[in-house]
Amino acid sequence: MQPMTTVVKNIIIINVLIFGASWIYPDVMYGLFAGWWFESDFFKPWQIVTHMFMHGFRSIEHILFNMFALYMFGSALENHWGAKKFLTYYMLCGLGAFIIFTAVQYFSGSHGDYTVGASGAVFGLLLGFGYSFPETRLMLLFPPIPIKAKHFVMIYGAIELYLGIQNNAGDNVAHFAHLAGVLVGYLIIKYWENSGNKNNLNHFR
Repeated sequence: MQPMTTVVKNIIIINVLIFGASWIYPDVMYGLFAGWWFESDFFKPWQIVTHMFMHGFRSIEHILFNMFALYMFGSALENHWGAKKFLTYYMLCGLGAFIIFTAVQYFSGSHGDYTVGASGAVFGLLLGFGYSFPETRLMLLFPPIPIKAKHFVMIYGAIELYLGIQNNAGDNVAHFAHLAGVLVGYLIIKYWENSGNKNNLNHFR
């Protein structure tokens, strides 16, 4: 376990406060800040950003998983990249994931009412961690075995792709939004590398 960094701490605080407000005023919070479908009467431009700080208030597991992953992977990346660069990466992953996921829904002819959650940004952090610390060993809970970060990212991405293609009835998880966060994260890192701003980023190897 490592100390929680400043930007990560502030993002978690914002998420928790908004989650609490959503319990008390669900209609107001979801009406204003969830990422509504762009053709909906409820859609507002700022929701492209605010949806990243909203979570399903009926499922506490959603916010717990995202905030724990933000702490674990985000703190390491903030220490590695610096606060400004980390925040830029986090926000761009979340924004990019939302836009790509919306495009996928549009061209597939299927969409829900709204999107909430930091999962797109968090999966971008997962990619960033695996790319920057590929040889770091993570301990899985189920099964309890160690695995290198780069392998964990690859396996998790493959599972998300499979589940997204399956499109099982009753599965309300936005798997393609998760994959979009991974894709955007990869493109950002490659851009940094190609622009000469490598900052000790390592390739998968």
